[in-house]
Amino acid sequence: MKTIDYFYSCHSVFAYFGAWRLEEIAAEKQARIIHRPFDLDPVMQAAGSTPFRERSTAHRAYFFGREIARWAEYRNLAITGRRPTYHDNPLAPGNGIIIAAQNAGGDAGALSRAILQAHWKDDADMADPDTLTALAEGLGMNGRDLMAAAMSDAVQAEHAENTRAAIAAGVFGSPTYFVDGDMFYGQDRLELVARALDTPFAR
Repeated sequence: MKTIDYFYSCHSVFAYFGAWRLEEIAAEKQARIIHRPFDLDPVMQAAGSTPFRERSTAHRAYFFGREIARWAEYRNLAITGRRPTYHDNPLAPGNGIIIAAQNAGGDAGALSRAILQAHWKDDADMADPDTLTALAEGLGMNGRDLMAAAMSDAVQAEHAENTRAAIAAGVFGSPTYFVDGDMFYGQDRLELVARALDTPFAR
């Protein structure tokens, strides 16, 4: 089976916008999505990128005023229309519960989409254990067990390894997809991901 290595953070707006299309592509191409949630700030720092909160006022105003509004309309997904209240909270709990769900054989994709949507549509805190537990329970999963596993040494070690792997692979933002080692940055490259699953691009 073909695979898509999916590197992203659980608070990424562009991961949110691309999540449903990614799932469609995987189904169409009979590919497996391997979720690799990572800690975004160390990855961006290693790549020499400027953290978003340190970018210019004009850049931030454009991003929240037009860019994400257009993508939300294009993808037919609701957003709060502003920067989420808890956007700078730690990623370890949200990323961790996605990893835990995948390790348990659960639908990590559904949980990931629920977390991303709750954060960007409902202004939910992706670091709050009760919120994450409730989202998992709403999908028929054992939220308490997954939340406990999310913060375990084993899962957090995997989270750290995803971050190291992203840095080693040259990832510089979220979401980033790999097909047979070929990197595609941004949900606006998903049609290229779909093509690569059928026909690899020339190197």
